[in-house]
Amino acid sequence: MTGMFVNLPVTDLERAKAFYEALGFTINPQFTDHNAACVVVEEGHSYFMILVREFFQTFTDKPLGDPREAPCSATAIFFDSREDVDATAAAGLAAGGTEDQPATDLGFMYQRQLTDPDGNLIELGWMDPVAAAQGPEAYAAQQA
Repeated sequence: MTGMFVNLPVTDLERAKAFYEALGFTINPQFTDHNAACVVVEEGHSYFMILVREFFQTFTDKPLGDPREAPCSATAIFFDSREDVDATAAAGLAAGGTEDQPATDLGFMYQRQLTDPDGNLIELGWMDPVAAAQGPEAYAAQQA
């Protein structure tokens, strides 16, 4: 796989761009216009395409749901440290995101879930490198 694009419907493109830039991501102007913006999460690998709802609707005959009322997915992005998770979450909250539940701390994994201004769920996480490579049981054995 060379890359992944997650398409998200938004009601206000400029507000959405500002939110995702506040999380530390960048906008690729080559793939951005009045209908959509390409948010670079990890260059060469991971992107969001934030599309105004009317434009998003042109890709399907099915009605678009409202993620604020009935979310159907959550996109998880993992960082190098718990501190990076907390700093990114703080930036997202300052940029208009919300956090409806407390952080989840399993010891080997730490996550915070933000809701962007359009209701899309973004999970910010960190996982201990031993657990990521060998599974949570290896982390538990390391702690014993």
